[in-house]
Amino acid sequence: MLDNKGFDLWADGYDKTVGVSEEGNTYPFAGYKDVLGTIFKTIMKKPSAVVLDIGFGTGTLTTKLYENGCNIYGQDFSARMIELAFQKMPNAHLYQGDFTQGLVEPLQAQNYDFIVATYSLHHLTDEQKVCFLRMLRDHLNPGGQVLIGDVAFENRSQLEQCRKDVGDEWDDDEIYFVVDELKGEFPELGFKRISHCSGVLSIPARI
Repeated sequence: MLDNKGFDLWADGYDKTVGVSEEGNTYPFAGYKDVLGTIFKTIMKKPSAVVLDIGFGTGTLTTKLYENGCNIYGQDFSARMIELAFQKMPNAHLYQGDFTQGLVEPLQAQNYDFIVATYSLHHLTDEQKVCFLRMLRDHLNPGGQVLIGDVAFENRSQLEQCRKDVGDEWDDDEIYFVVDELKGEFPELGFKRISHCSGVLSIPARI
């Protein structure tokens, strides 16, 4: 798993790395643009939405939201990622912090229309995901959603098939979403499959 320094070193080449995988329709970023596009279209249905992005990286998605009138908040592990994102979004509210330890204090004081995580939460164990998602849901405004775009599978057999197909390229340090297992904790969980190894999960605010 990349540490803080590793993420900083990776930051400048991140977008290129994603592009190579996405264009080749290969694991782990197959369907990447459609994942981000699906989330973007969902958020754009609410004018001037307040959006929190967890692990926003270089701001590929949040920059588009920012340019279209969203009020952007974010937390990322890497100082270099934040530096690059600030160049694109000078008025965004961006903070450095390890989300495995929760949200930084300024972000805990806010509620959001949408909380977004794209290709970031696979660094959490399944148990950590459940706890973190419960906490995030408590920071949603009425009618809000947690939207997760990531390597994800509808069931365990699909994950194992992808692991077999990928072979040595599979990243054993990353723990991917299995939708039917997560539904035990979040029965209202929605899922849109995008590619053979990706999709968008949605968790609505508590009623």
